[in-house]
Amino acid sequence: MDHLASASLASLWDEVSGTQPDPDLWVVIATLVAALAVVVPHGLWRIARNAITIAHEGGHGLVALLTGRTLTGIRLHSDTSGLTVSRGKPYGIGMILTAASGYTAPPLLGLGGAALLAAGRITLLLWVATFLLVAMLVMIRNAYGALTVIVTGGTFVLVSWLAGPQVQAAFAYAVVWFLLLGGVRPAFELQAKRSRGGAGDSDADQLSRLTHVPAGLWLFLFHAVSLCSLIGGGRWLLEI
Repeated sequence: MDHLASASLASLWDEVSGTQPDPDLWVVIATLVAALAVVVPHGLWRIARNAITIAHEGGHGLVALLTGRTLTGIRLHSDTSGLTVSRGKPYGIGMILTAASGYTAPPLLGLGGAALLAAGRITLLLWVATFLLVAMLVMIRNAYGALTVIVTGGTFVLVSWLAGPQVQAAFAYAVVWFLLLGGVRPAFELQAKRSRGGAGDSDADQLSRLTHVPAGLWLFLFHAVSLCSLIGGGRWLLEI
């Protein structure tokens, strides 16, 4: 029995960690167009932005844990805003990194995903994403947030277990393109809100209070990370 279990685990690991063939270029281009069609129009973006919020708040939560803070809960709201609460010193490098990780998380996740796809690790990407969503679900503290994460995670599970290789590849590329493109827009939205005198307690403003560096420079950092991730990740996906 132990031998069979070990063999099954080994087989599962080989399947997850193995490489899969790259999809045709037309599939990569089609998923890029599909992602643009979701990110650019306001109506569709208003719904799809919930997924970016999951990555945003997940970034806060993960970095809080990595820097030794105590993560107490994450909330996701129907207006696509979110809140991640952690305990620890209200200053210092841990707090700074935690605050800086929100707007940078979606594009960096997209960049990491693009690296996995460029290496042919389609199945690994889907499983890692599923694991992160399950781990995040444990820390969700409101019903809407739980529903959003369950629906998103459930989609990854269904594709990972039931879909064929071609569908998995198309789904993985669409997700990564969405993270790369969708990671760019929030920084511009924040910039627009700040230009109108709003978003006074944004991540950029919190970072400004923590570091005495102008919020505009932190906003520039968010732009730089998202745009560089899009360019680098896009090159990997398109193999330019």
